[in-house]
Amino acid sequence: MRKSTLWFWYLVVSAAMLLIAFIHGAYRREQSSHALRAKAELVRDLELTDLCLFTEARYTRHPSQTDLHTPFQDHPLSLEHFPSGSLMKPPLGRPENHANLD
Repeated sequence: MRKSTLWFWYLVVSAAMLLIAFIHGAYRREQSSHALRAKAELVRDLELTDLCLFTEARYTRHPSQTDLHTPFQDHPLSLEHFPSGSLMKPPLGRPENHANLD
């Protein structure tokens, strides 16, 4: 058997497995949609915060709950103290509690 034939069958099997993975994901999404809606409703009712990704600085624990100037609390030109601050992207929009300050 030629190497190109083996490569072809490898691609066919890989594509079939990828297709099966997507079909399985769609099937599981339909099955778990009720449980997911219930969990989302619980989070909304209890007003839970975001997932805590880092444990170092308070402005990296819950990015949606942070003040815009917290990373610069020591000095406006101070360097980043914690490595996690350089790994996080800045928030996409302004937090709601700062929208009324303008």
